[in-house]
Amino acid sequence: QVQLVESGGGGVQAGGSLTLLCTAYGSSLYFDDMAWYRQAPGKQQRDLVASITSVGDTNYADSVKDRFTITRNDDSNKVYLHMNNLEPGDTGVYYCNFYPVRSSWGQGTQVTVAS
Repeated sequence: QVQLVESGGGGVQAGGSLTLLCTAYGSSLYFDDMAWYRQAPGKQQRDLVASITSVGDTNYADSVKDRFTITRNDDSNKVYLHMNNLEPGDTGVYYCNFYPVRSSWGQGTQVTVAS
């Protein structure tokens, strides 16, 4: 059973940047499509933020296009989310998972953007 562990969140001012890291333990991600999801404050659902296929094709939610970049390093079983020009609406708990989701959720990493 793969375990996905997120890190890298924090509090920043609007316009700032953060890079989130997802590390997979227990299984290789080499052939898997992966994604980052966000749970906004007060909401139960986790919305797709960005996805990356096993061959590196990417897709983004409209709200983060041109600001966020998802990358992966299969040799180290890591998936990154590079977030630039952060906005208060980006605030939430960020999770990584497969795309589509097929693993239990990790603890996520909190991102708070102050205006």
